[in-house]
Amino acid sequence: MQQVKVSVDKKQIDFLNKYHSYGFKDKSSLVRKAIDKFKEEIEAQKLKRSAELYAEVYSTDSDLRELTESALSEWPE
Repeated sequence: MQQVKVSVDKKQIDFLNKYHSYGFKDKSSLVRKAIDKFKEEIEAQKLKRSAELYAEVYSTDSDLRELTESALSEWPE
C-alpha cells in the first residue's frame, strides 16, 4: 500500500486518535474508509445530477417521450 503525507488540524488529530473507539484497527483504516465514503458520496451526487439532466431533457422533448411510450407499449408484461 502506498503512503501519503497529509496535514490535519488539532481537532482532526483528536478524532483520528480515537480510531479504536470507532471500530478501526488503526488511523490509516479510518482515513481510507473516510475517503471511500466521500468518493461514494461524490459519485452519488454525479449520478443524481445526471438523472436530473435526463429528466429535464425528457420533460422538454416530446419526440423522446413519444419514442419511450412506443417502446413501452411493445414491451412484454
